[in-house]
Amino acid sequence: MIKILSRSLRENKKPAILTMIFMVLEAVMETIIPFITALLVNQIKEGTETRTIALTGLLLVGMAVLSLGCAAAAGVFAAKASTGFGKNLRKDMFDKIQEFSFENIDKFSTASLVTRLTVDVGYVRQAFMMIIRTAVRSPLMFIFSIVMSTIMGGMLAVSFVVVVPILIIGLLWVAKKAMPAFRRVFKKYDKLNESIEENVRGMRVVKGFAREEFEKEKLAKASEDIRQDFTKAERIVAFNTPLMNLCMYINMVVILFVGSMLAVKYGGTKIDVGQISSMLVYAMQLLMSLMMLSMIYVMITMSTESAKRICEVLTETPAILNPQNPVMEVKDGSITFNKVTFKYAKTAEDAALEEVNLKIESGMTVGILGGTGSSKTTLVQLIPRLYDVTEGELLVGGVNVKDYDLTVLRDSVAMVLQKNLLFSGTIRENLCWGNPHATDEEIIEASKLAQADEFVQTFPDKYDTYIEQGGTNVSGGQKQRLCIARALLKKPKILILDDSTSAVDMKTDALIREGFKKYIPETTKIIIAQRVASVMDADLIIILDDGKIVDMGKHEELLATSSIYKEVYEQQTNGGDDHDE
Repeated sequence: MIKILSRSLRENKKPAILTMIFMVLEAVMETIIPFITALLVNQIKEGTETRTIALTGLLLVGMAVLSLGCAAAAGVFAAKASTGFGKNLRKDMFDKIQEFSFENIDKFSTASLVTRLTVDVGYVRQAFMMIIRTAVRSPLMFIFSIVMSTIMGGMLAVSFVVVVPILIIGLLWVAKKAMPAFRRVFKKYDKLNESIEENVRGMRVVKGFAREEFEKEKLAKASEDIRQDFTKAERIVAFNTPLMNLCMYINMVVILFVGSMLAVKYGGTKIDVGQISSMLVYAMQLLMSLMMLSMIYVMITMSTESAKRICEVLTETPAILNPQNPVMEVKDGSITFNKVTFKYAKTAEDAALEEVNLKIESGMTVGILGGTGSSKTTLVQLIPRLYDVTEGELLVGGVNVKDYDLTVLRDSVAMVLQKNLLFSGTIRENLCWGNPHATDEEIIEASKLAQADEFVQTFPDKYDTYIEQGGTNVSGGQKQRLCIARALLKKPKILILDDSTSAVDMKTDALIREGFKKYIPETTKIIIAQRVASVMDADLIIILDDGKIVDMGKHEELLATSSIYKEVYEQQTNGGDDHDE
């Protein structure tokens, strides 16, 4: 796990190393200062020369400034290293997610991925900063304090033998009791994010069904679960401070009492005021370093769960990978399904598609009809390799899709999905997803063909009109037309419309299909629709039922031979003549 995470350090290795070097220097200064102070106290007691006292004082000031400078430098480098590490970690995770197929995305919920990219990365970043700062300083301070207190206090340092084990046992108990609660929190963060995401995405549905109170209660319950776990953990961790203070004051009393007795008994020959004062400082440093180590232990244990979740993403093998020697050009838009069977999971009993045989010539317009759950969308998602076929083979341009470079294949296929998505930004920026180098003339032409230009021109800022996240400030029909225009700008070899004209009227639908014939005549067009009118003029109409092709042919042929098609046609047209109005 450490090896996987360390790959995200990259350019931050140098500031991380400098942080540790400055922390070592600070620890050295912090432990030497009490030693010099003790010498100064003894010099003053013995009545040494003012010049000597002044020089010792200046030395102390210089060491204090040096210690402060080292601490400040360590803080700057630690901040740079930890924030850079967090940035790289998020980028590496996001880059990995971009490589995922739909199968991988299905494995991780969207809410869980968001939590891992935000909360989990935050905890790991904080733990990393504590490791390169406190985890370096505290052990050194602990060791140096014991060594220096032994040198300065002799037998008086034996007091640490009693106090330190008590503190260590207590701190370990606190950490052990707090950990289970911290571990539970991360899984509950996923549920909290999921609740928020669903509510924001489905705001219109929530308001339409007046379910605001239900959603509030659901979110409140998720938040309360997290609060309870955090409260329990923090309540246990809160014992750290009183335990630390108890051990510190007991140790101070022992040092002062025993040290004073020894100083009086031996007249300062065994131990003097300077040594006693330095012993108090070393005791404070030693116990504080132990407490900081316990906090590091808690933080690292917390972040270990986050690190595991991050590594799950970073080590996930994409279900769909590029071949070793990929084909870098799609010759045309011909599509061939040879005995294609598909299952969403290898262990699934039922296949979503079964024994599909289909041949589509380049430039054809193909309509797909079928009831809900007939796997229409599944069929077309196999073409750009959003999923891989389980059995059989799928050819595009006469080449198996598994032999293509993924980017090349997907650049040749444009999909207007059933759930249309616009990103936050201007209309122009959204359309340029189809072609980043599109000119204004090309944008307007594609928009006219998609019947979008007319309503865009009514906006005050026209193509510079800002689209809110998810396209919430345009209607469903307007969103669909903009998504179609975006696909047209791509000028693909295959265009897939997945029920993407359902929110426009039949006249506009007919105009859009007429535009396809003029603008992209050589492009293979696959239209999934619920309306017969949307596909009745297609070169080939496919009827899907329960993942199987039950009928195919042209409109007139299917009316004569397919009972399913005839029934749907008559229901939608009342048995009337073919029309698109």
